Amino acid sequence: MNSYLIVALGSAIGGGLRHAVNVGAARLLGTGWPYGTFTVNVAGSFTIGLIVGYFALKGDASQAWRLFLTTGVLGGFTTFSAFSLDAALLYERGRFDSLALYLVGSVALSIGALFLALAIVRRFA
Repeated sequence: MNSYLIVALGSAIGGGLRHAVNVGAARLLGTGWPYGTFTVNVAGSFTIGLIVGYFALKGDASQAWRLFLTTGVLGGFTTFSAFSLDAALLYERGRFDSLALYLVGSVALSIGALFLALAIVRRFA
């Protein structure tokens, strides 16, 4: 199977799981705080740690299986897991200046970009 199809299938599964967690959290805990997104981000970060750690130690999974699970399922479930992995890799490589820039820059610029987009839409819509 083509790697793009493998990732797309995994993404569909991950996206469906994310939706299920969001709906379940809203029903159980309400919508006053982003419980679903919080849960997805923490669970996705934990899961990518398990998967990447296992692959690094065992190394016996095919590239297709790795793509399906990490880029596909977890990428569809949450991109925060990839962000967390990138941050951990910078930390483990001792690149603390890059880590700080990546953390602060990613969060600040992403939130800033969202507010900018909202302002643009409000202005021109």
